[in-house]
Amino acid sequence: MEGKFPKDFVWGAATAAYQVEGAFDEDGRGSSIWDSFCRTPGKVLHGQTGDVACDQYHRFDEDIRLMSEAGIGAYRFSIAWPRIQSDGRGKPNQKGLDYYRRLLAALEKAGIDPYVTIYHWDLPQALEDEGGWPVRDTAYRFEEFANICFEAFGPSVRNWTTLNEPFCSAILGYEIGVHAPGRKSRPDAYRAVHHLLLGHGLAVRDYRASGAKGNIGIVLNIQSPRPATPSKRDALAADRAADRDSRMYLGPLFGRGYPERHLAACPDVSMPVEKGDMEIIAQPLDYVGINYYTENAVAWDDGAPENFKLVPTYYEKTDMGWDVIPEGLLRFLRWTNDEYSPKALYVTENGCAVNDAVSESGDRVRDPKRIDYLRSHLASCCRAVEEGIPLKGYFVWSLLDNFEWSFGYSKKFGIIRCDPETGRRIPKDSYYYYREAIAGNERF
Repeated sequence: MEGKFPKDFVWGAATAAYQVEGAFDEDGRGSSIWDSFCRTPGKVLHGQTGDVACDQYHRFDEDIRLMSEAGIGAYRFSIAWPRIQSDGRGKPNQKGLDYYRRLLAALEKAGIDPYVTIYHWDLPQALEDEGGWPVRDTAYRFEEFANICFEAFGPSVRNWTTLNEPFCSAILGYEIGVHAPGRKSRPDAYRAVHHLLLGHGLAVRDYRASGAKGNIGIVLNIQSPRPATPSKRDALAADRAADRDSRMYLGPLFGRGYPERHLAACPDVSMPVEKGDMEIIAQPLDYVGINYYTENAVAWDDGAPENFKLVPTYYEKTDMGWDVIPEGLLRFLRWTNDEYSPKALYVTENGCAVNDAVSESGDRVRDPKRIDYLRSHLASCCRAVEEGIPLKGYFVWSLLDNFEWSFGYSKKFGIIRCDPETGRRIPKDSYYYYREAIAGNERF
């Protein structure tokens, strides 16, 4: 059955400050944990950095024009904390404020709604030197930063996101060490989870108290993995995996606390909860953003601490090695809606890495695999809307090929090619496909 999106469905594109802005040492910007991580030998492929990235700091007018020409109505971007507070505290940097005011004014002129992420991983290095997210004070420093953003940009912003993917900030950054700051301590990682969520709750509380009329939510890269077989044991394994991968974040956000079953399997972990914390974290949300790229399959494992393991699959892989499973997006939207009944949902990131190349003529990038990926995942979104799930919008990841964290510039997610040497933008075939989807010329 062919489907169609409602007229008020939000069509967007997404980026993050460190991945696209560049200008790492201009106009009073301080150093972030990613600036430091990139300069640590062996942490980022080829020793690449976000020093220049897509140079959006100087070229945002061009990117806004390209979004406008594609009919993209919303731009999800983040504010670089060290550009506003170089050391993570104190009086804001006026030149940093001025930059985002120029960006917001240009978006308004183009008729593109800003969806602003306050924190997308670029913690000021000075705060990491004081202990980073495992330290409670960082939550209060984030609250201060968020309030600066609300006051400075509130008149131009109707939709706010507190945090992008606290799982990555905490677990990849402090337990596994593949993201900045590159530490490897599970106790520190779980303390970071709590302080990230506490900072989120403090910011939402303050936003409500300010009387602002906009919407505020959080963006999560969470999963409810599917059971590998119909067996009851595999179903239980999948439910246990959802404790770790989803309920650790959604539970406290929706007033249900941390999943005790998961924490019981982590005897080295102690959540640093103080009186009143869980009530602060569970501030009512206007929406939950879901970043979806793939879905895992799990099976029962008697020898695993939580009795589940990931199992191999047959699915086609992206250039990241991730399974292409559009049905997983629909399953997860259903699961989140059934289990938590959020007021609204957005797919705030969805896309795929493809090793695409420029044509011999130098003016075209054919990326049929990305088009197939987008078409199939948009079909899942359309079906979710038809089922009555409160899915209000979709943001493609990403607007541009950009600095892909520890992979440097080797993984290309953009619907617009950005040459890492020259910054030249070339819309890919997927850009034109997305334009047609937005215009209503595609059916799902």
